[in-house]
Amino acid sequence: MKDYIYKYVLTLVAFFFASGATAQTDVEFDEDDSSAVADTLMPDTFKVAEQALPWNIAVAKHLDNLLEHDMFETSTVGMMVYDLDADSVLYSHNARQLLRPASTMKLVTAIAAIDRLGGSYQFKTELCYTGEVNDRTLTGNIYCVGGFDPRFNSDDMRAFVEAIHKMGVDTIRGNIYADKSMKDADQFGAGWCWDDDNPVLSPLLISRKDSFTERFVSDLLADSLVVEANVGESQRPDSAYCICRRFHTIDQILMRMMKNSDNLYAESMFYQLAASTGTKQASAKQARSVINRLISKVGLNPKRYEIADGSGLSLYNYLSAELEVRLLRYAFQNNNIYMHLRPSLPIAGEDGTLRKRMTGVFTAGNVRAKTGTVQGVSSLAGYCTAANGHRLAFSIINQGIQHHSNGRAFQDRVCTVLCQP
Repeated sequence: MKDYIYKYVLTLVAFFFASGATAQTDVEFDEDDSSAVADTLMPDTFKVAEQALPWNIAVAKHLDNLLEHDMFETSTVGMMVYDLDADSVLYSHNARQLLRPASTMKLVTAIAAIDRLGGSYQFKTELCYTGEVNDRTLTGNIYCVGGFDPRFNSDDMRAFVEAIHKMGVDTIRGNIYADKSMKDADQFGAGWCWDDDNPVLSPLLISRKDSFTERFVSDLLADSLVVEANVGESQRPDSAYCICRRFHTIDQILMRMMKNSDNLYAESMFYQLAASTGTKQASAKQARSVINRLISKVGLNPKRYEIADGSGLSLYNYLSAELEVRLLRYAFQNNNIYMHLRPSLPIAGEDGTLRKRMTGVFTAGNVRAKTGTVQGVSSLAGYCTAANGHRLAFSIINQGIQHHSNGRAFQDRVCTVLCQP
């Protein structure tokens, strides 16, 4: 190490005497090109010297240099970079600072869900009935049983209508009930802003809308069935017979939840966690308890964090970069989690919310990470591979920023530093 320091000092002295160069002052981030390389923030003098430094020290110096920008006079950032192959922290800055994660909260939800539910888990909606069928008439009740499947759409509804036909029924006399007992009656999450584009937290949805039974009756009538039934809400009795079950896999939910940062899909995942505790009327409190157990499992104290929802919309969420990295490391070390998580993450320069970001040669197709944006917060957390082949997990949470583009530019430059030779 003394030799490295000696070479570093000699290089600096030689360069300054030869060129009379002075250290570069702060450079503003270019808001129109968030994929630009961070070289402009690093004096040539330092770059010459870094050629003699070990890779991990050179990376740390470059990241230190990025943190000298004057945007951090009015905002803060929590960062951690973990070398998964060396199994050690590569870089840390305010890593334990409690910050709002924005949509990187979806990473926490996803890892907890795959860990708890397994990769074969299904999001189900069922059609059941009680009563008898005589002369093509069903005299009894129909139950549409919600399992909070956010992907249930017109094709799935068509299957429900066809299931009635296959019973040999053309007339329904009785009641058509929506069974929403899978979760509590709360339609919105704690700490959600009234003027946000908030999803409706109903366990029985059709094309993202809480109008399932109305749509079901409409489609029955459109398909020449006679409906002489009242519409209401009631829980399916144990004696009910199910005639159709539609489902989507956890991977199908993960892909849209992560690639598109879909809040409804994340909240659906959150309430699956709650339902997995075995209680009716699943609540956010039960989902939090599952996530808190995972936080304890990775060696941190869940009492130090605040988890309000599964999507990151809530103003009440407070996590740290350290926590996100601990969970990313946990997922990486457990292939049953990682094999489902990794394909769902947006890929820099290719798809999802990173499609137009980090299009440079070292980051495009390399960085796989979840983005996050709410008022005053911009975040990025995920994985990348360094030029030396080491796989890295990282979390960057910018808080108190007036322009989200500045946060995104900073994050993209950090990733470039991690990926470039």
